[in-house]
Amino acid sequence: MQRRIYISDLDNSPSINFDTGLDPRSFARTKMSQCMTELGYVVTSGRIDKWKAAGVKEVDGVMRVWGPMFSGTRLDLLLENINPDVTDYTQAQFAALKAVVSWIKAKLQLGETVSVLNPGAAFIQDNNVFFAPDQLSNRCLYIEGIKTDSYNCPDLSGISSITFCAGVMLYRILAGFHPFTSSEIYQDMREGIFLPVNLAVPALNEKLSALIQTAMLLPVEKKYVQKPDTGILTEILEILTTINDDVSSLFVPLSAEKKSQIEKEKKLYLIKRNSVTGTKRFVTRNKYFVYGITAAVLIGLFIIVSIIQSRAQRPTTAGMTPDTVITSYFEAFSILDHQFMEACIMGASKSDINVAASYFAVSRARQAYEYTTEPILKTAQEWIEQGGELPSPDVFGVTDLTIEHLSGSVYDGEIVFRAEYILWSPNEHSLTRTDIITLKLDRRNNWRITNISRTESY
Repeated sequence: MQRRIYISDLDNSPSINFDTGLDPRSFARTKMSQCMTELGYVVTSGRIDKWKAAGVKEVDGVMRVWGPMFSGTRLDLLLENINPDVTDYTQAQFAALKAVVSWIKAKLQLGETVSVLNPGAAFIQDNNVFFAPDQLSNRCLYIEGIKTDSYNCPDLSGISSITFCAGVMLYRILAGFHPFTSSEIYQDMREGIFLPVNLAVPALNEKLSALIQTAMLLPVEKKYVQKPDTGILTEILEILTTINDDVSSLFVPLSAEKKSQIEKEKKLYLIKRNSVTGTKRFVTRNKYFVYGITAAVLIGLFIIVSIIQSRAQRPTTAGMTPDTVITSYFEAFSILDHQFMEACIMGASKSDINVAASYFAVSRARQAYEYTTEPILKTAQEWIEQGGELPSPDVFGVTDLTIEHLSGSVYDGEIVFRAEYILWSPNEHSLTRTDIITLKLDRRNNWRITNISRTESY
């Protein structure tokens, strides 16, 4: 995996680097330069220094933000070094535990100061910790492939979020595996769905096991939480700062009989959890079944009426030149006119049409719920003209469209173009796409798209 937050030489000088993955034009358009004013923090014993980016430089066509050097190792990499089949606690476990201890102390020292939580944005060197700027690091981690922060619950804030994150990291180190691995990770966090610490690490010191368990149940109802949040972290530190270099001191030997008993408890727990969780989520998802059916009926009626009306006046590409068909196709995509897009297609993939139809249905449903006739989604071109500020919820469509003729002619009855553009989607980053589009004449001598070969990147 290509790391986007790393230490490297820039102009023969070591620095912290943030590879944004953006070319200069995209960097300017998305206003990433605003991240230059974001603060990070370097926390040492008894001292907190603010860290600010020093500059931005184009390297191999990509804009890289850089700032003052901090020698250390990324915390998430230390966690990844833990063997999932851990039976003997080695230097990797000790290094990771020591890093988490330093991380907890630094967070407590920062107090109310808001700082990044994702372990991928923290560097550790002995008792010194660097917390990268939040938004800048999130951008880099996202394009690095870390689309979900698996160590933090979005429902928590303040000391609760720090305690929960510490608990998950310690679970990862001591159990050898991550507690939350399903595709519904945040739902699992909210409901406390994970193998309990006493079953995942049965030989672990009972007090530490209970503290980690309590920390990881913070997103659940408060009735499960018995200790103040700061008390959890303080007691965890009291235990972990006394182990010196001997991680094994955190564990007690288990008899063969005890191991067998725990294994049975684990199997029973997993069977019960899968059954209860599945049933509970099914009931929860169907709580508003009547409302869903009503909405579905309304949407269905709307679609039926639309189909009847469209058959009376079905759109076509009659009279259009090949390049006009392409331009009109993407304009229709931006305004969710899936009916006209359908008229442009003859055998090509309908993935764009499916996307437009889905957003169209969702938009109409939201209009019905919210009793409004105002558009739910703003077109990307309109958003760009109004300044294009990020984040961009409720924005969809194509911008920066360019079309280039590649081969064929109108006299051949077949012609090929290259279309390059940026696609914006609600709550997502933009995609840069290049489509090779083939058009042919149909039996009515109208130009229609028969093939779209697509490549895309963030």
